[in-house]
Amino acid sequence: MVRTTQSTAKADADASAAAPTRRQQLAAKTRERMLKIAIREFAEKGFSGARVETIARRSKLNIRMIYHYFGGKEKLYVEVLEHVLAKLREAELAVSLDEHAVDPVAGIQQLYDFTEEHFSTHPELLSLLSWENLHRARYLKTSKRIPAMSSPVLDKLHTLIRRGETGGTLRRGIDPLHLYVTLVSLAYFHKSNAHTISRMFDTEMLAPAWQAAHKAQAHELVRAFLQSGEMAEVVPVRAVRGR
Repeated sequence: MVRTTQSTAKADADASAAAPTRRQQLAAKTRERMLKIAIREFAEKGFSGARVETIARRSKLNIRMIYHYFGGKEKLYVEVLEHVLAKLREAELAVSLDEHAVDPVAGIQQLYDFTEEHFSTHPELLSLLSWENLHRARYLKTSKRIPAMSSPVLDKLHTLIRRGETGGTLRRGIDPLHLYVTLVSLAYFHKSNAHTISRMFDTEMLAPAWQAAHKAQAHELVRAFLQSGEMAEVVPVRAVRGR
């Protein structure tokens, strides 16, 4: 009986130690609030234009708290990049895609659809990637987490490609990384550069009709690229001008 009581007490103590205290919960919420505001600030102004003072003021906190939680502006910026890319990777891996059962072409197009939708609903990711490319990935290079995030996605593509080649529904010689970059390019460029291209061609490229037509064309391109010659079937898409 004594042993049972002692075991129960120990289990309760362990559970209590594992559960976050109220102070820890408040600290986590404060950190999360600062991170969300930092994402907006860096997305709007880039690393050089963003100000730690502004992030602290909008967070309604003393500027010293930024350094307490993140260690400074550069470390905060790198964590912002890690956060938005981690969200993308987590969502990619959560896509209901059984690469061992789904049709390979449909599976790859499903991954494209997800990426296109994610960019549509997370414009801050587009901005942050654009800023970081201007810096030639200077800050992204310092992250050890980001390279590790991409491997599972490439593994999924590799499995789909291998099964499609074996079953004769995909042409041979498709490289998973080249394919992923192509999918992201088709989902990215017409959104990240929409404002300038819209003015150049006097066409509102962010209009839902234009975006839908471009997505349909991307499906054609992906399908025609993936399928072996006898399987490919291209369906013309009428151009839509959103004015």
